Amino acid sequence: MKRVLITDDCHPELIQGLQEMGYACDFKPDITPDETLQTIHEYEGLIINSKILVNQAFLDKALSLRFVGRLGSGMEIVDRQYAAQKGVAIISSPEGNRNAVAEQALGMLLALSNNLMVADQEVRAKIWERERNRGWELMGKTIGIIGFGHTGNSFTRKLQGMDMQILIFDKYLPVGYASDTPFAKETTLENIQQQADIISLHLPLTQETKHLVDANFIGHCKSGFVLMNTSRGACIKTKDVVEALESGKIGGACLDVFENEKPATFTPDETQMYEQLYAMKNVVVSPHIAGWTHDSKLRMAKVLLQKLNQISLT
Repeated sequence: MKRVLITDDCHPELIQGLQEMGYACDFKPDITPDETLQTIHEYEGLIINSKILVNQAFLDKALSLRFVGRLGSGMEIVDRQYAAQKGVAIISSPEGNRNAVAEQALGMLLALSNNLMVADQEVRAKIWERERNRGWELMGKTIGIIGFGHTGNSFTRKLQGMDMQILIFDKYLPVGYASDTPFAKETTLENIQQQADIISLHLPLTQETKHLVDANFIGHCKSGFVLMNTSRGACIKTKDVVEALESGKIGGACLDVFENEKPATFTPDETQMYEQLYAMKNVVVSPHIAGWTHDSKLRMAKVLLQKLNQISLT
């Protein structure tokens, strides 16, 4: 019987669906990358989240592999070009968690604009500060969406009723890509930098997008803008962002992703940098959970099964 290795937690419906397709599933959410590499030659299928790097060395060991299914959207961990040469189909499931990311992005922005994180802690401590926690409204503000793929599109739709000016930039889509969102306007990156009160990143991590938001990028932006990142942590240069937050060039930030998401591995410099960031009251942070809902867990399973049924693995 064909075998599939599942290296991360997933919804039971994914296992059931794979079994109905004729696969024997080895569900090993605690398996290490090294253990995966040592056994991958035994499997026709592989389901991953983010801990397994499917590079050339890995694919050379995967002698029987026919497909890799990614629970989520980030494909920087897979060498898709080499996989194609090896005849390995690569599928992902961004349709499954795009709504979750969009909802959290809006929630983080509202939490920041209304000082909810600070106010919540103060009320719990019996501190009653209304004036100091006076917020600001989204209505009338300009927001720039950089990247109009699954999550950028979904977040834009969430903003439709907020009475904002919505600007969109996506370098890789043909003109007219936003025709189904007439309440938003296609524009240039430069216009977003000059006009946006809020800039939200919805980008894959590539050589081109790594450290896109650095001191130079920030210097061309509107003073006091709010930075949002629910895509990939390395799309921003954290050191430059922290410095801009301290100077006031960036007025606030909503960050679900980080350059280093393993606090136990922080260098002394990283420890100091992140402590500075975490201490800022105009920053809302979360541990890479924007697409991590109970609902998206099921949706991603369904998306992977649907795509597997649509491709030929004979």
